[in-house]
Amino acid sequence: MEFIDLKAQQERILEKVRHNIDKVLEHGKYIMGPEVTELEEKLAKYVGVKHCISCANGTDALLMALMVKGIGPGDAIFTPPFTFIAAAEMVALLGATPVFVDIDEKTFNLDPKKLEEAVKNFSKPGLTPKGVIPVDLFGQPADYDEINRIAKENNLFVIEDAAQSFGGEYKGKKVCSLAEIATTSFFPAKPLGCYGDGGAIFTDDDDIAALLQSIRIHGKGEDKYDNVRVGINGRLDTMQAAVLLPKLEILDEEMDLRQKVTKRYGKGLADTVEVPYILDECTSAWALYTVKSGRRDEILQKLKEKDIPAGVYYPKPLHLQDAFKSLGYKRGDFPVAEKCCDTVFSLPMHPYLTEKDQDYIIEVLKSA
Repeated sequence: MEFIDLKAQQERILEKVRHNIDKVLEHGKYIMGPEVTELEEKLAKYVGVKHCISCANGTDALLMALMVKGIGPGDAIFTPPFTFIAAAEMVALLGATPVFVDIDEKTFNLDPKKLEEAVKNFSKPGLTPKGVIPVDLFGQPADYDEINRIAKENNLFVIEDAAQSFGGEYKGKKVCSLAEIATTSFFPAKPLGCYGDGGAIFTDDDDIAALLQSIRIHGKGEDKYDNVRVGINGRLDTMQAAVLLPKLEILDEEMDLRQKVTKRYGKGLADTVEVPYILDECTSAWALYTVKSGRRDEILQKLKEKDIPAGVYYPKPLHLQDAFKSLGYKRGDFPVAEKCCDTVFSLPMHPYLTEKDQDYIIEVLKSA
């Protein structure tokens, strides 16, 4: 049994993937080849925005988005502590300061009420609030109506971190169209993943798109030897674009299959663990199926004994990581995030999880 079964997906698209890779080998444009442009156009159309700028990975996507906004020393960015380090890490990498805001205990996402309180009561000498990076954790979009409202009222920008939620929806709109700038990741385990690293940035703003295209290739101007600003080497390889194109073709079908898997889990596990809660008018991309239990360690041991893969995302909140020790946070500062770190665990989740395997997982959990 696989935690995420990429082989089952590959069997469906292998012929198209090989065909696309062969085309790349034939034309030899391994950097910024035609497949990259084709993918960007199709991704922008899928999301419903004007521009998609592909890049090397989801972390570079966040970095580039922050660079477009001119973020640096003295700037403060609000972001949740219960997530992967990438967003807060890129804020710190640019010399700015991540300001953590606790999460909603049901959705695991940034709590808009706590964000509004944090913005209203912000008082850190030498720091100026500039933006918010919500993270669509485990596949569910954050509450962007409220987050965007709070940001607008306080002159803050919003960067939608959709690394785990591509393919999901929020109130009828596709993920990556919910803020001025949105980022995603094509890491292999993501809902839309390549066979290596990859990422993308989305925007409707022509000026932002032009800046991102420049930053992606060493701050280029008219050409790569005309450097008009400091940038990075953040291009998506043509080979990865060739892999992503056939995967994008089946994404909506896979989203439907993920919904069926989660419904079976929800029905079978509702009396055993705390199953995920999805906001009204939201569709999660279900990058992970994460449940909560005060008996986590005991259950994980039972799953291990029965050869069922499971994982903990995330065992330690960001405000307690050594990387952010200088910020002065302590245990108890964000109790909801800390409690989630102590109780969450994720079960096998992918579009091709069979009912037989899922019934077995549910049976083992019920007996744990």
